[in-house]
Amino acid sequence: MHASDMRIIPLPSLFKGGKWRVEAMRSYSVDQLIWISRGQGRLTVGGITRGFGAHNAVFIPARTMHSFETAAGVFGTAVFFGRDHGLPLPETPCHLRVRDAQDQSELAIILDNLQREAEGDRPARLRAMTYHAGLVSVWLERHILDHEDSLATNSAARRLARRYADMVEKDFHTDHSVSDYARELGVTSTHLTRVCKETCGKTASDFLADRKIAEARRMLADTGLPVKQIAQGLGFNSPAYFTRTFHGRTGKTPLDFRRSV
Repeated sequence: MHASDMRIIPLPSLFKGGKWRVEAMRSYSVDQLIWISRGQGRLTVGGITRGFGAHNAVFIPARTMHSFETAAGVFGTAVFFGRDHGLPLPETPCHLRVRDAQDQSELAIILDNLQREAEGDRPARLRAMTYHAGLVSVWLERHILDHEDSLATNSAARRLARRYADMVEKDFHTDHSVSDYARELGVTSTHLTRVCKETCGKTASDFLADRKIAEARRMLADTGLPVKQIAQGLGFNSPAYFTRTFHGRTGKTPLDFRRSV
């Protein structure tokens, strides 16, 4: 495990940079654990939307689409595990509501120690981070067995939504339509939309569009790529269609949005 790749970030810092960054559908290339110690909101992970509150642990595997809608006053910690960490972490998302004070304290202490090592310069710092990260994986393994997982795919609708979300995350940069995804999943577009409305409150087309526009915003804000190139890279047939779609969902043209960030 390369502990030097690990990042431990307080949630208020993670949520900086504009509300759109927090609520944007996105994924990361590494596994992450989010521990919410205070506050509430809603999260969407792998096509399933649930509310979250204080003392909730959310594990999100690498390349899993997710977003957060947070109220003011959300506090906690996000751990981004490095690549090739070698830890026995879950392969699917999970959301645990931890009600026992001792269980809450145990994870909080592990994360505090991990953050202290990450921010310090003591001898054997990276080795200590590796051991603390191992304790995080042990905590997760134990508590997944003891707690109900709010993101469990325990119904046909949830399993279909998860599969759709995984496919969108893999191919959102193409010109695949909802009909294309539905055909690959072996269902009708109408059924897929009904399922998405049930599991995350969005139509299948809105879910797909949200992922594309979230990536468009990121590229407009964080790169200097021309609008035409961004449109092509996200599977839009023309820059004009991309601009109309972007404006319809954000209230700004791509260039106006880029100037505002």
